[in-house]
Amino acid sequence: MSMADSEWGDALTRPSGTVSGAAIVLGVWVVALTVVNLLSGAYSPGFKVLWIGFIGGNHGVDLSYIAHDGLSFVLDDAVFGLLGIALLALGSMGMGKAVDGGVGAWARGIPQRPVVSSLFSSEGGTSRTLASWLIVLGVTFYLYWSAVNTTWVDPGVYAVMIVFVAFGFGIHAMADAES
Repeated sequence: MSMADSEWGDALTRPSGTVSGAAIVLGVWVVALTVVNLLSGAYSPGFKVLWIGFIGGNHGVDLSYIAHDGLSFVLDDAVFGLLGIALLALGSMGMGKAVDGGVGAWARGIPQRPVVSSLFSSEGGTSRTLASWLIVLGVTFYLYWSAVNTTWVDPGVYAVMIVFVAFGFGIHAMADAES
């Protein structure tokens, strides 16, 4: 029996709409951070992130940022930007197979999905409304704090944001499991 013929093999090779959507959102975020890093520096005012050092760890030497002087370009920007484009492409390909109508249909359906539709309606339950607002609060906190402080890669801000976003999506997942 080949992997394609088995039930678990089909589950591993069939694209998921949820995973494809997450790849698209993450890809957009990575590309946006790349653009910010190229234009103004995403590390802190006057400094740009060296993505390989930032993500890979410093190993005793601080290789996570350099001074930003205008529109400067380093290899890290290309690698990180290509990673974002690859995530967008994989998410789009997966969405094309997982959803009839592909990415366009998925994007048009976002307002009808529980995360967005529960923002101003408790029809799906008050827990869904709370969950949706936790997600909005987390994303808004990240965007506001990063814009005001011009620091887009602060691990402390990520730590605060992810608590709100993860609890929001977790509450929605529990509500989906109950129904």
